[in-house]
Amino acid sequence: MTALSVSTSSAVSLRADALVIGVAKGPKGLVVAPGAEAVVEAFEGKLAEVLTTLGATGAEGEAVKLPAPAGAKAPLVLAVGLGAAAEGAYGAEELRKAAGTAARTLAGSKKVALALPAVSADEVEAVALGGLLGTYSFGSYKAEVAKAPVAELVLLVERKGSKDAKVAVERAAAIGEEMNRARDLVNTAPNDLNPKSFAAIAQAAGKEHGLKVEVLDEKALAKGGFGGILGVGVGSANPPRLVKVAYTHPKAKASLAFVGKGITYDSGGISLKPAGHNETMKCDMAGAAAVFAAVVAAKRLGLQVNVTAWLALAENMPSGSATRPGDVLRMYGGKTVEVLNTDAEGRLVLADAIVKAGEEQPDVIVDVATLTGAMVLALGTRTFGVMANDEALRTRLHETAGAVGEASWPMPLPADLRKGMVESTVADLANMGERMGGGLVAGLFLQEFVAEGTAWAHLDIAGPAFNEGGASGYTPKGGTASAVRTLVRFAEDTAAGK
Repeated sequence: MTALSVSTSSAVSLRADALVIGVAKGPKGLVVAPGAEAVVEAFEGKLAEVLTTLGATGAEGEAVKLPAPAGAKAPLVLAVGLGAAAEGAYGAEELRKAAGTAARTLAGSKKVALALPAVSADEVEAVALGGLLGTYSFGSYKAEVAKAPVAELVLLVERKGSKDAKVAVERAAAIGEEMNRARDLVNTAPNDLNPKSFAAIAQAAGKEHGLKVEVLDEKALAKGGFGGILGVGVGSANPPRLVKVAYTHPKAKASLAFVGKGITYDSGGISLKPAGHNETMKCDMAGAAAVFAAVVAAKRLGLQVNVTAWLALAENMPSGSATRPGDVLRMYGGKTVEVLNTDAEGRLVLADAIVKAGEEQPDVIVDVATLTGAMVLALGTRTFGVMANDEALRTRLHETAGAVGEASWPMPLPADLRKGMVESTVADLANMGERMGGGLVAGLFLQEFVAEGTAWAHLDIAGPAFNEGGASGYTPKGGTASAVRTLVRFAEDTAAGK
């Protein structure tokens, strides 16, 4: 695990394998960002000129190496692009991306010093978080890993604000390490991560961090009448689980419930996915990973709010015992659902968990799920959809996501799309409705299971949860830990009474 620390040393006097500085695109060419003054001086004021000669422009994502100047204790300088030059402070997302790019580029190094333009605590946290996320790699199944992640990242800060900087780095470590835990879960092969083993991981984390963890196995689920979760998991040799991970604070004045879809592998069931659509379906538990990571992070940060994660875990497989199209499931709470498509399974496990979560009367329920391909078609692979039964809550979550650097978009819940879903001739609801607007139909289905008077929101992270493209900034290939930062900030704001 990469260590994070701060230092008030000069950029040229700290011993490290590499020194990272920021550069940007100015109106007349490349400019060196604040934080690198000592390096500019060591280059006798010609650093920008040298970098321009090497082809550097300051563009976002750019990384240019050059030998360190005489007198520097680090042998290598890495200039990372911040994008357009800022008139004042650089934005947190620009800093996160630059630090992440540096950490990825310098994999294999033992110690890296970051002299990026970070003065305030928020800026320091952004650099620390981006750097830590950029070090992430998943090599559990490889005999040889090409380059180990950077072992230590040292943030160079001003002496005046060093105490605040240390606190900011500790916050970044708590959030970043839990995001990387979520990434590990998403990237783990489905023959190793199933509902039972996921539940065991949650239990171990609960023991480590002092969280209360309860696990309902298949017998308890049957006794309790959780027809949705059982109906999805009945076709698999790995039975389902419902896991509750609870963090409570003695001074909390509000409570939140985070519900996560945890399909550890989604074949589609009897409504089998075609070739080309099932190879990455280990990622269908990213919602459960996100809510789990968020609650652990909330505990590590000591937030004055009660937060409970509900992990609805199942494996959706075809077999002689699997749920068939046309079957009717009796959900937890009593409603019946006609299953028209067994590949619309996420909403079934979430529905049971939402009802269960609502029994504890939280102030807000937020569910997170890789729920629909329709949302990916609508918003692409980097933006998640936000739906809610309360416009103010939807707006708040959208703005919260933006504040922490996650792309989201508010989506409606049109009443007219509900019609096809409630017209089942044999059950209260069908798990499918109109084909067009499928992501919205899924949200409407979930809303049917929210208790009256309970504020509820739904985050469909099907697009950004799993990156099938190349790594960039602090985002790796594979699991991304989408929505974790949004949930943590939402919990922080709730604790602060916002």
